[in-house]
Amino acid sequence: ELKYKREDIVNILMYEIGKNRKDAEAEFDRTMQFCEKTIEYIQSSNEFGSGWDASNGPTRLFLSRAAIGIVLCLGPYNYPLNETYATLIPALLMGNIAILKLPTVGGLAHQLTMEAFAKALPPGTINFISGSGRATMPPLMESGKIDSLAFIGGSNAADKLIKAHPEPHRLKLFLQLEAKNMGVYLADLWSSDDVDARTHMERIMKETVAGTLSYNGQRCTALKLLFVPAQHAEQFATTLAKEVEAMSVGLPWESTAPNKYSQITPLPNRGRVEYMKALIDDAVSKGATIVNKNGGTIVGGEGESTLMIPAILYPVTSDMRAYDEEQFGPVVPIAPYDSINEVLSYAHNGKYGQQVSLFTSNSKPTANLVDQFSTVFGKININAQCGRSPDTAPFSGRRSSAMGVMSVADALREFSVPTVVSYKDVGGNEELVRGMEGHSKFLKSAS
Repeated sequence: ELKYKREDIVNILMYEIGKNRKDAEAEFDRTMQFCEKTIEYIQSSNEFGSGWDASNGPTRLFLSRAAIGIVLCLGPYNYPLNETYATLIPALLMGNIAILKLPTVGGLAHQLTMEAFAKALPPGTINFISGSGRATMPPLMESGKIDSLAFIGGSNAADKLIKAHPEPHRLKLFLQLEAKNMGVYLADLWSSDDVDARTHMERIMKETVAGTLSYNGQRCTALKLLFVPAQHAEQFATTLAKEVEAMSVGLPWESTAPNKYSQITPLPNRGRVEYMKALIDDAVSKGATIVNKNGGTIVGGEGESTLMIPAILYPVTSDMRAYDEEQFGPVVPIAPYDSINEVLSYAHNGKYGQQVSLFTSNSKPTANLVDQFSTVFGKININAQCGRSPDTAPFSGRRSSAMGVMSVADALREFSVPTVVSYKDVGGNEELVRGMEGHSKFLKSAS
């Protein structure tokens, strides 16, 4: 049913949240693929009932997974379909009742999906709530009837919701929160100037542009702070500025060439514009410069437009807001470093721990960083931007970035409980249990 609405949903993503056509199509298609892979995993995995285990003496065990109960799902505006359904679909497939809070911005796509759900699911299986989250969510949590919270958004809002539950100790949590993902560029990248080194750097710059500014940087997995060796940082900033200046700026549906659309598109509201400008003004007042031409300019006029040309800020230092705060938008801070210990300190002492990207051409120093960062971040990317894909890989985080793991398999585990049925193979127990199998839905895969 949802596939028939592809074009309508793609158009809504373009018009409501400013996502260009190519990215909107990719979000829809990836969501459908995630759903299909999740169903395939359930059908092929022995986690969901694999017969009776007779390896424990006379005790026979049947293991499967059962629903938690009522799951409250809150998705974000930036990926209203993909991120939301990556929790909603696994929760439904595990037999839970779902309550979906429509995001204030990005909620229109769900208006179309309601019809598909109504045709496919029994009444009451999925329920939709719209309106202000501050007004609608606390009463639900205070009722104590929510068994699981699937929340993608800010940690402050998540904390308030959790505290509103009268028994937070029994609330199953799945949280995907903020991040301040670093791009770390090692000095060895500049140790040679031969053709191979230049080609390698060109690839790295493409990864950097995509990592910082895909969908205007409005991704939790975006690169949000670039650490570059001080002796090469100015050159790096200038090169990156040229790449950004070449990006097309316009409306999401505007085509710049066949199958190519505006790379920088409007932000969803004026609030996001004002926050970007506050970060830029703060950095500039403390010594940073906007390296790229017209960086931070609003196309179409202040007060009327939300189309912002990205701003490359250099040098960004620890006293600037852009150094620590998650910008979630088209602001790219470049921080020069004299010692790799500065980077390690930022990682170890930071608030977040989602991902990091290491850009290098030398194995030995990178191996040491991998070891250092393996206890800090959920994913370490080598010469590549940060990202959630592939969906079969665990998407996790530490500290204030996440609680729980997202993937095709892991999401099913997050919204279910391992449940065991056992008996001792004595007397007539086996015959008794075998008789149950024909009548029990839970035991249907036991035989």
